[in-house]
Amino acid sequence: MDGDICDLTIQELNDLYRAGKASPIDAVTAILKRIELLDPSVNAFCQISADAVDMARASEERWQRKQPLGPLDGIPVSIKDNVAVAGLATRYGSRAIDASPSTTDSPCVARLREVGAICFGKTTLPDFAHKIVTDSPLTGITRNPWDRERTPGGSSGGAAAAVALGMGPAAIGTDGGGSIRIPAAFTGTFGFKPSFGRVPHAPRGPFGLMSHVGPMTRCVGDAARLLTVITRPDSRDWYALPFEASDYELGLKCQPTPGGIRIACSPALGLNVAPEPDVQNAVLQAVETFRQLGAHVQSEDPPGIARCNAVHATLWPACCSQLTDGLTDRAASLDPSLQAYANAGAAISREALLAALIERGELGAAVNVFFERYDLVICPVYPRIAMRLADLPAGDDLFPHFTAWCNQLGLPAASVFAGTTAEGLPLGIQIVGGRHADALVLWASHIFELAVGRAPLPGVARSLSASRANCKPH
Repeated sequence: MDGDICDLTIQELNDLYRAGKASPIDAVTAILKRIELLDPSVNAFCQISADAVDMARASEERWQRKQPLGPLDGIPVSIKDNVAVAGLATRYGSRAIDASPSTTDSPCVARLREVGAICFGKTTLPDFAHKIVTDSPLTGITRNPWDRERTPGGSSGGAAAAVALGMGPAAIGTDGGGSIRIPAAFTGTFGFKPSFGRVPHAPRGPFGLMSHVGPMTRCVGDAARLLTVITRPDSRDWYALPFEASDYELGLKCQPTPGGIRIACSPALGLNVAPEPDVQNAVLQAVETFRQLGAHVQSEDPPGIARCNAVHATLWPACCSQLTDGLTDRAASLDPSLQAYANAGAAISREALLAALIERGELGAAVNVFFERYDLVICPVYPRIAMRLADLPAGDDLFPHFTAWCNQLGLPAASVFAGTTAEGLPLGIQIVGGRHADALVLWASHIFELAVGRAPLPGVARSLSASRANCKPH
């Protein structure tokens, strides 16, 4: 085996396991060593399971008997710390939650365990996943592996940093307004927010009508493989969509080119928010790539995105207020920015809240009509590249302008690597589909990935892997 096992995709690890050239124990022990080496400088993990090697040993025995539980058996997957893993605490990145171990798995974790995946650790997030930067009074600052003076985004920033550095080939994140897609764009990883209800989740909590569970990986194929598993049904989620038994990985091969696909190019989504030139150029180059591959591309903005953002700006603080109301005397330990959201939410009247919910439905109907004319929208993920920690904006300047509409309308959306800036920082573009068009968004992301390529490893991980590849046995 050339190089470092930490740098392999799920598919490549699975091939090695099947051929007997590596085992789950090899993968897990190498990943734990890499975490020990690299995580102190990025702070992506808040917990590591003491049973990780034991789970790997059980998987290795199944592979030796040629009885794996499936193509994810023995694959290490990290879990964001607002998703329950039995035996590990679920602290939501918050000092307001004690460190008692969870007694049950969230639905996606239960499905992963059933097929032998190794849920080996919990990744960092801001206090209750409330913002798009990953820092919290509990775990401190999480840093971007491409430049540790920059943020990896949030709220799934720990998950993104872990995958980017090869500290596990895959992660489970959550996305309530851009929390998978923004970190993916900032770290050169692939992040997919499925349609609302596609991945069962419980308990949903105050953000339950906006938050989605989804995969974060280094390639689209790995995300599709994970999604096939985590979309399996779980009766604990009343909002879950009917189970379709889709094989999303197989769906990536349904058509070799995007000929005939109708794409709306929207470099600013009709908003009064100007993306940085690098971001805008990435979108324009992406649609040109699709055009050259045979897609029909037109410039048009989906309707009502500014109004969607206004709805999000009403519902999100209201959810924060509902959250803090349930914490009573512990609310003082929360991140001040979460407290500010909660205070703003407390001032929202019942009439305004109901009006926002009604408008949400009207906007969804308008966008449904738009997607009768288009199959996909290509637009920015965020107006800026990963920001410097010393220069983080505040308030509305941290608003998820280009991503929150997909949460409000329950649309599937992905962040796909689209190249690097002159400074060598990754760029991502967003691909959005109509309601329940998860397979189409994944397929289009895969087509684009084949054309553009995957992001390289950040420099520190690349140097580590090169040094190990060049080591000679004594």
